Amino acid sequence: MLQARDLVRRYGMRRGLLGRSVDITAVAGVSLTLERGRTLGLVGESGCGKSTTGRMVLGLETPDAGSVEFEGRIMPPPGTAAWRAMRARMQMVFQDPLGALDRRMNVAAQIAEPLEIHGIGDAAARAARVEALLRNVGLRPDQALRYPHELSGGQRQRVVMARALATEPALLVCDEPISALDVSIQAQVMNLLVELQAEHGMAVLFISHDLRAVRQVSERVAVMYLGTIVEEGTPDALLHDAQHPYTRALVSAIPHPGRGGNRIVLQGDPPNPAARPSGCPFHPRCPVAVARCSTEAPSLRDHPDGRRVACHLAEPAAIAKAA
Repeated sequence: MLQARDLVRRYGMRRGLLGRSVDITAVAGVSLTLERGRTLGLVGESGCGKSTTGRMVLGLETPDAGSVEFEGRIMPPPGTAAWRAMRARMQMVFQDPLGALDRRMNVAAQIAEPLEIHGIGDAAARAARVEALLRNVGLRPDQALRYPHELSGGQRQRVVMARALATEPALLVCDEPISALDVSIQAQVMNLLVELQAEHGMAVLFISHDLRAVRQVSERVAVMYLGTIVEEGTPDALLHDAQHPYTRALVSAIPHPGRGGNRIVLQGDPPNPAARPSGCPFHPRCPVAVARCSTEAPSLRDHPDGRRVACHLAEPAAIAKAA
């Protein structure tokens, strides 16, 4: 249903008041595939390009290179009638529900707004749709007249989800949908998302830095580092047999009772996107890097078990030699 090919996004940044302009590469050749009714998790550190990828998938940002194909059609130019019609089929759940909602509008008006924008139904039909959506996400109809500040964080995120579902989208992009919520509320929102997906048959791109949360909802997980995909596979494959050193570090950071001191602590900070390292972008922090890693960027290769890995040491020839 969704095919993103070799997406690249750069931003210009000026160094100092009179400094020269420098390009920052936020996304460097990302390719993703998502089937109807399935969930793809996109995980990585803050600043790795996850949210930018999600915005390009939705057509909210135009890639500098690459293409996005949705339901067999290339993403039209932003602002066109064709783009608006396609956007009705693609919606987003944002990280901060209070920031995503208009504090001057009540809940009913905000859920009905997408219906008005896309000309769906008359006033009576929209009101009935709003009431049904509120029940669908576990809110009461009498809460329709409340304002965002009168709701809890979990209730506000349910309103955001109801608004995203208003146009019956085929694709839902969830950008860190639980990170701003209390731990006690996160599980409720995750379970609600799973229920809504099963009921409506949506495809979901679930963006998060929390590998545990991604595991709960995803059939496949793509791990992102410095604007590139370094490994992609099933959650079980990545959690129990990660092939890329960065994925192994992420998995080791997941709290696990009785595991002891087996956490892999990466040295240093992620490289500056304005001065990307040569070769593999992870090699300055990689504990097992070899000379080849600093000069040659690995490609994302298919493996026999169905995963994809971008690591010289995870290539079949290297694995056979190590064995």
